[in-house]
Amino acid sequence: MGDVGLFLSGATLFLNSLMLFGKADGKSVGVFNLFVGALQVIIPFYLLAISDQNHWTIFNLACVFLFGFTYLYVGIISLKGLEGNGLGWFSLWVAIIAIVYAAVSAIHFHDMVNAITWVMWAYLWFLFFLSMALNKKIDAYIGKVAFVQSWVTLTIPALLSMTGVWKTAFVSHLWLYVLILSIGYFIICTIRLKAPFNRKEKNTDAQLIV
Repeated sequence: MGDVGLFLSGATLFLNSLMLFGKADGKSVGVFNLFVGALQVIIPFYLLAISDQNHWTIFNLACVFLFGFTYLYVGIISLKGLEGNGLGWFSLWVAIIAIVYAAVSAIHFHDMVNAITWVMWAYLWFLFFLSMALNKKIDAYIGKVAFVQSWVTLTIPALLSMTGVWKTAFVSHLWLYVLILSIGYFIICTIRLKAPFNRKEKNTDAQLIV
């Protein structure tokens, strides 16, 4: 389920990024969110039921629900045209949990690639919180972050894992640089996003002085 789940999550996030760009119909994308979300809720429940109930097994399976319920929530909102503030606050909760998973990956498993990946996911969920709960007009920016993450944190790692090369030393080191470069791109996009707001604030201050 792990690699296939990441693979399908990559497709879902890719479509969601296109929806945020206004390139894909929300209801059409919502249907795919429901399909993948249902799989990522039903299958983990089954795997938990037949598992050895070891705490690390539960810990690793539980994270799939974070994606599953997010996709289900997005799908229902998109299809029904509901307000997204509930999803926004849920995304804040998930972002906090994602930071916990990042810390465990770094401290307990000594896996920096996985830790940085969880930090990136936490950032994306936090952006959904800003957009849906606090009504920040940053959909285009979120679309850029989601588009990049759909490939570098989900689709390509899943493909590499399914081909058996993900855990090799070369790929692990390479992907650490890929993630760092992706974060650098997010920082540049953030600076560009803030620049128009800073100009508006300066213009407003100038008008007040005059």
